[in-house]
Amino acid sequence: MNRKPENGMGEKSEGKTRKLKTKFWRKRVGLLVFFMRADVFSIEGKKLHEVELPTQFSADVDRGLIKRAVLSIQSAAIQPKGAFAWAGRLNTARYRGRRDLPGDDRSINVGRSRLPRLRNRGGRLRGKVARVPQAVGGPQAHPLKAEKTIIEEINKKEKRAATASAIAASAKRELVVARHVLAKDAKLPVIVEDKIEAIGKTKQLVGVLSALGLAADIDNAKGKRRRRAGKGKKRGRIFKQKKSILIVTRENAAVFKAGRNLSGVDVCVVRNLNAALLAPGTVPGRLVLWSEGAIKALGEKPKKEAKSVEASKDVERKVKVAEAMKTVGHGHAKAGAVGGKK
Repeated sequence: MNRKPENGMGEKSEGKTRKLKTKFWRKRVGLLVFFMRADVFSIEGKKLHEVELPTQFSADVDRGLIKRAVLSIQSAAIQPKGAFAWAGRLNTARYRGRRDLPGDDRSINVGRSRLPRLRNRGGRLRGKVARVPQAVGGPQAHPLKAEKTIIEEINKKEKRAATASAIAASAKRELVVARHVLAKDAKLPVIVEDKIEAIGKTKQLVGVLSALGLAADIDNAKGKRRRRAGKGKKRGRIFKQKKSILIVTRENAAVFKAGRNLSGVDVCVVRNLNAALLAPGTVPGRLVLWSEGAIKALGEKPKKEAKSVEASKDVERKVKVAEAMKTVGHGHAKAGAVGGKK
């Protein structure tokens, strides 16, 4: 008859076995992620070859994390605004409530409101109420404050994870179809050869998108431009435009000019990719067109930024000045030694 040990060693061994199994399956999943592949198409819409997808495409889709990252990016663009702290208070107004003051100086028991009044001796403004919100020219009751915290902070690793989660969502058909018009035979993610980056004419770009089966989404976005409701019309934001395809390139290329004339189309360099571009309105599942170079750049490790030329020149200048100062200092010391007492 098997008995469980009284000291609980059986439970510990079961916990270790569970952890080992978890590690084993994580390794297996990692191998599966490593071999994820996708088709690369030509600008004519023909399949060329396959390419390995970066690990970002296998991340979990976390809607809450994506929403936090998008709101953080949007709040960082808000300009802090507030009223001048001394607005309505740059005057001589003062409230004096003592009963033993002369009638002209006190504000109590004289048949008028107990409020701060101007102390302009002998002037026409003497005794006028000021320095309070209900007075003419007074401060606001509860003005906007520039020191208010408007930016929603997010950790760098969380922001990076949100971008990876949004990239993974762009490859899931059920999420993309909920936002865009997609052909039944279209495969996700859509990857095109690097020739697409050299296209500089809008007409040529529309032809490429038609060959890939993505032109219907642009036509859908073109018909969904409407006037904004509310006061935003007075502030330069008259229209609202539905978002369409996002084109991601390796470097700044001619396709930026070709894509800016299409309704709802955005073009972005892969290093500037963020959750706000991949999930407009905090909703993941944007239709993304990748160049082959952008996919390769996405899988590369980020390199440390080299020092700028101006910074290196500034360092060289400081070194030269320090050496010159040393030389001048030695010269003064020798001159003093020669001209001094023997």
